[in-house]
Amino acid sequence: MNSIVLTGAAGRLGSYLREPLSKLADKLVSSDLADNIGELYASESYVRADLANYQEIHALLEGADMVVHFGAIGDEAPFETILGPNIIGAYNVWEAAYQNKVRRVVYASSIHAVGMHPKTDFIGTDAPHRPDTFYGLAKCFAEDLASLYWDKRQVESVCMRILSCAQVNNARSLGSWLSYDDLIHLVEQSITTPMTGFSVVYGVSDNDRVPVDNARSSFLGYRPKDNAEKFADKILAETPPQDLSNPSHLFQGGPFAAVPLGESGTATMNIVDDKKTN
Repeated sequence: MNSIVLTGAAGRLGSYLREPLSKLADKLVSSDLADNIGELYASESYVRADLANYQEIHALLEGADMVVHFGAIGDEAPFETILGPNIIGAYNVWEAAYQNKVRRVVYASSIHAVGMHPKTDFIGTDAPHRPDTFYGLAKCFAEDLASLYWDKRQVESVCMRILSCAQVNNARSLGSWLSYDDLIHLVEQSITTPMTGFSVVYGVSDNDRVPVDNARSSFLGYRPKDNAEKFADKILAETPPQDLSNPSHLFQGGPFAAVPLGESGTATMNIVDDKKTN
């Protein structure tokens, strides 16, 4: 493969993807809004680009074989804030991919596209959209955009509905955890699978308490190895009984299912910023 573009390279998840992606192609072009992302890997270059600016994204994707699209606001926010990077930005990525003959978009979607499904339903990748926030609504838009661009323009995509890719420090994450190693494996499989068409897969590790079903995406060869159960005794000993009237305990979206529209969903999640540094 000649070139891969990574958006969101300055983010926490992007920081774990840069090195492995730099080994999958002759060139890795990393991008974000930051002025720089520190020391670059041997085959990596950095381009500052605004997802909401089509001309910048079109130029970014020139010569790319695939784009791994992790750039976006990663939390619930007012619709006007989400609109530029998450919705217009998604259109810009897929349109620029089509115009530049990029074969595939590997997209960081989210469980929040289906966040209002009850956790007890064990939903598959064919579950209908039920967003829990404006953030989740933007993920629904991007997934439908991906489907449209496959059906009408033959741009392949893998939409990875990530559950929670962060340190395990609460009861929900015993089912929703995606380890960084499994994240890398999922992205690599999404790139190297010979044909994907339009595909959806849940980004979650091999947890005993996993609340979603990836059977329909088995052709990707994603076989996670990590299991959050090793944290269960400590987490559950520190967790009070769950309030069954609290939406954050009942629905797939967790805290995002409980917050008012436009208000942060991550504010109460105690996410550890363990971004990788070179």
